[in-house]
Amino acid sequence: MIKSLKAATAILVLLAGTASAETIRVGMSGQYFPFTFTRNNQLQGFEVDVLNAVGARTGDTVEFVTMGFSGLVGALDSGRIDTIANQITITPEREARFTFTRPYVYDGAQVVTRKGNDAVTGVESLAGKTVAVDLGSNYEQLMRERPDAADIEIKTYEGNIAQETALGRVDAFVMDRVSSVQLIRESGLPLQLAGAPFSEIRNALPFRSDEAGRAMRDKVDGALEALAADGTLTEISEKWFGTDITRPATGADNAVAPAEGDAVAPAAEAAPATAPAATPAPAPAAGMAPAATN
Repeated sequence: MIKSLKAATAILVLLAGTASAETIRVGMSGQYFPFTFTRNNQLQGFEVDVLNAVGARTGDTVEFVTMGFSGLVGALDSGRIDTIANQITITPEREARFTFTRPYVYDGAQVVTRKGNDAVTGVESLAGKTVAVDLGSNYEQLMRERPDAADIEIKTYEGNIAQETALGRVDAFVMDRVSSVQLIRESGLPLQLAGAPFSEIRNALPFRSDEAGRAMRDKVDGALEALAADGTLTEISEKWFGTDITRPATGADNAVAPAEGDAVAPAAEAAPATAPAATPAPAPAAGMAPAATN
């Protein structure tokens, strides 16, 4: 009954919003499989499906604008785009700058190392190691704020952190666990998870904190609430990941576990409970691998 009332409330908000349909300009990198990537000259992925579903709910046109991840925040600030759909993690610093929708992805930060490199067993083992992160990402901030950051060589990249690790040029990289599992499963690179996720992540859509930005945020937020209530977000998540990453995990029911045969480095601490293996998503196009970009 409560769920139905929530859905009805969201739908009423959306019906009011369709009277003033507009174009929502959505920035993304197009290089973050399986969230946003290009195949056969067509932009696709989890983020693309979610934003298209939002546009269908609100009656707005969704226009995707691709650029390097490090330029997305500046584009949002300057008004070239209205929001960013690239797994943007909610942080206090970002909340002071932008207004966010409700979270629509729940995840965790994950260390990944070259297959067979059992010297890296998780985030606590990175002192004295070289770690790759994507420039401007939440993971760069997480690593630089660690108490042992002075003992870790943190290298920033615009993509290719997985390849750099697989080639042995760095000891490990950090990205979200969902993408890490998909990368190991689909890319063919010799990589393995190192330990358990070390930071909870809630991802949402940021908008400018002016009157127009807040109005668009409210409309998109209502759409996300309706899509969560009617199961559309769950359906999109299961299409790409074989599990529901759109709601907080409770125990093992929302964990994204490696499939049988996926490499996992031994961890000092116990790993979280696992769920049934996720159904593999479509593999990335040749030569393309995910880049951690939150």
